Amino acid sequence: MKRIFRTIVGMMLLSIPLCVSAQDNLQQQVDNLQGKVDRMPKISGFVQGMYQANLNNEGELIDNTFRMRRVRMSIDGTLVKGLTYKIQGDFTRSPMLVDAYLKYKPCNEFAIQVGQFKIPFSIESPINPLNLEIFDYGESVKGLTGYSDVCGVGSLGRDLGIMATGSLFPVETQNGEKFGIVDYSLGVFNGNGANNLDNNNRKDIVGRLEVHPGLKALTLSGSYYYGKYTKDDNVNCTRDRWAAGAQYNDGNLVIRGEYIGGTTGVAHTVIPEDLGYFNSNGYYGVVGYNFQAGEQKIMPVLRYEHFTKDASITKGGTNWYTVGINYWPLKSVNFKLDYSLVQKEAGENSHRVVGILSYKF
Repeated sequence: MKRIFRTIVGMMLLSIPLCVSAQDNLQQQVDNLQGKVDRMPKISGFVQGMYQANLNNEGELIDNTFRMRRVRMSIDGTLVKGLTYKIQGDFTRSPMLVDAYLKYKPCNEFAIQVGQFKIPFSIESPINPLNLEIFDYGESVKGLTGYSDVCGVGSLGRDLGIMATGSLFPVETQNGEKFGIVDYSLGVFNGNGANNLDNNNRKDIVGRLEVHPGLKALTLSGSYYYGKYTKDDNVNCTRDRWAAGAQYNDGNLVIRGEYIGGTTGVAHTVIPEDLGYFNSNGYYGVVGYNFQAGEQKIMPVLRYEHFTKDASITKGGTNWYTVGINYWPLKSVNFKLDYSLVQKEAGENSHRVVGILSYKF
């Protein structure tokens, strides 16, 4: 009997380190599995279907159409700690690469990003189109930030290059909110737009500096773009841009205003007219407020914008007066309805009505 008792006690004592070892091995396996889960790629995207109607000054319909504005799918994830990636494509007309980059972020103060991505210019351009207050970026943003640029080069507001970013001088508010007082972005790019090789020996330099003076919701921003582009006659043309503005966004109230200017072309008499040297300028102001009811949000929006492609042309500018509704019935579904009075400084007024339905996954 004593022998059996000693045997049981011995087996129990022997099992203790085995159980501890097994528990450690199990915890290690869980940690490894958790690490693998964290590194698994995440698939997401969004779809935007749009209706637009254009009317003349008498309210008569000029044209109208349904269209797919954006159909995006992206894959992003973490390769190792601090090293992330993103690949995004658009399928509205044919498969087209939108983003493809690696980003290494060893600390909040410094990160390096290489590949194809948005250039760091203006306050509005970095905003996801789903989160814009109206159906699309403003005319001055599109015309001077590489979407439908006045120089005829570039698309998607993106380019191929390398960029350094960071957040400096971290602070913490009394309610525990943490942010950096200064955010910076500085990049070197081909200057020829998304999915295009460089066609000259110059690289474009782009930088943006943002300051949050005491409030995370408040942003003062300045951007500069110094570049050259080359057209069919192999002449290097000037492409300089600058922007300054401010934004307040606390999640409910949004107020944003910005001035964007630019110089385009070459000052040379023998250059064809389409490469002529001209100055552009534009500015906008937008205000909206989110009224929330559970998951639902509805934002009335007012926006004014002016854009002049060529400042040398007398009364060559256009004004847009827009009123709209931005409605989120669900976190994944958004509907925007916008009406704009389009007022040309030289010419008749016209009207634009746009409805856009978006859902994300």
